[in-house]
Amino acid sequence: MSGTLDGDALNAPNAITLVRAVAAVVLAVLALTQASAALLIAAYAAYWLGDVLDGLVARLLRQETRFGAVLDIVADRASCSLCIAALLVLRPELALPCVVFLVQFLVLDCHLSLAFLRWPILSPNYFHLVHRGVYRWNWWPPAKVVNTAALALTALIPGAYWYAVAVVTLILVVKVYSVVVVHRLTRRPLGPPFVEPQLRDPSLVSP
Repeated sequence: MSGTLDGDALNAPNAITLVRAVAAVVLAVLALTQASAALLIAAYAAYWLGDVLDGLVARLLRQETRFGAVLDIVADRASCSLCIAALLVLRPELALPCVVFLVQFLVLDCHLSLAFLRWPILSPNYFHLVHRGVYRWNWWPPAKVVNTAALALTALIPGAYWYAVAVVTLILVVKVYSVVVVHRLTRRPLGPPFVEPQLRDPSLVSP
């Protein structure tokens, strides 16, 4: 794990996060107001590709920070919620699965994503250091794809209603179970205070 607790709020990955969030929000609002499938696809592309890029740049430049992780989580909610709203305009028959998805993503998943702040780790991407199962169900790359992309991709299937319901129900069950597990974890003693990896006393690091 590399990076710092606070770091520079105006570093490269955080700038990418802000740019991709603004681009995704603007495109999603245009898609919503104009009922445009092409603009919705562009909004999702800005959201997904930007989300991958800011994380990659943060790791490559060793500029991962807890501030950046929280900014990324907030940007995801702004981008995804408006993309789902635009999807509803195009596919109003998917109202129920879209509402269920938004509730779990804006409440349960947000709660889970911010739970990393209770432990001395940089972001949810390191939650395997706390609980491997919760990490695999929520932030392992394939799990993240399912969480943010499955509903939108399901909407491409003709007569997608029951497929969408099945997808959001599965995601909801995983999130509820993950919240229960994390709640139990928070009853345990916390780890040592966060310190920059290069400043750690080797005698304090477990083998």
